[in-house]
Amino acid sequence: MKQSSGIYLLFFVFIPYLFFAQSNLDSFLTPSDTLIKSRRNAVIISEASLASISLIGLNQLWYANYKQSKFHTTYDNNQWYQMDKIGHAFTAYQIGKHGAQLLNWSGVQKKDQLLYGATLGFTFLTAVELFDGFSKEWGFSWGDMAANAAGTGLYVGQELLWQEQRIALKFSYHQTQYANQRPEILGHGFFEELLKDYNGQTYWLSVNLHSFFKEGGLPKWLNVAFGYGATGMISGRIDSDLISLNETTRYRQFFLSLDLNLKSIHSKSKILNVFLDVFDMIKIPFPALEFNKKGGAFHLFYY
Repeated sequence: MKQSSGIYLLFFVFIPYLFFAQSNLDSFLTPSDTLIKSRRNAVIISEASLASISLIGLNQLWYANYKQSKFHTTYDNNQWYQMDKIGHAFTAYQIGKHGAQLLNWSGVQKKDQLLYGATLGFTFLTAVELFDGFSKEWGFSWGDMAANAAGTGLYVGQELLWQEQRIALKFSYHQTQYANQRPEILGHGFFEELLKDYNGQTYWLSVNLHSFFKEGGLPKWLNVAFGYGATGMISGRIDSDLISLNETTRYRQFFLSLDLNLKSIHSKSKILNVFLDVFDMIKIPFPALEFNKKGGAFHLFYY
């Protein structure tokens, strides 16, 4: 199950927020200064239900199509130029971030937000990794587990150090030519390719300079972003049986760009603020410099 961890964001980020945003009362979306047990219980029940439904669904719709085996591990750290690992870190970071924020909305104290909310992504992805361990096709990956821990640690570490997220882990995507060469692996159609085609994915560390230099007069909405991607990949590794597909130009990509800190935009509408906070996981297209083994390139708008 190595190529679809990003889909879990639909369960743990978008769906809970959409559920709670049905109220027309902005006060309902305002975080509480004190514990509101009904809110906390609603968060716990909804997240537990979504986790259970998604795990059952994965077991029936995905793992049932592959043979089961005894629990085993696999070494896959040398595949896909580690793009899959960064995807795990991104998913753990985003699920943990919004898990903590939902507990904050409920009035749960800070240490419990970090203990039970920020670790939500790591906990869920660990369960998925255990499923992989019993699948003959995949296997339990310690590399995936390390990536999950790194994503969770990025959120928790900043909260402990600065009490805010100064460095956000974000995502951008564009369609590529490579999915057409192996649609069974890289996806068929936009939504499958979004999750499976690593050639079109870029992960970004988006740094808010104002948070580091508060007296420097820098705008709160402007970030500097450092991106990582890879291209030319139609398999995890260059395999002899894929020579006919002409995979000869795979390489890593590094990017320098600008980004917007959407969390700095405060509207009177709490619903709009929630939307901006969720959408802030996406890197906004900006001009970008690319550096790779072939040299460099300038992109007028990169996403």
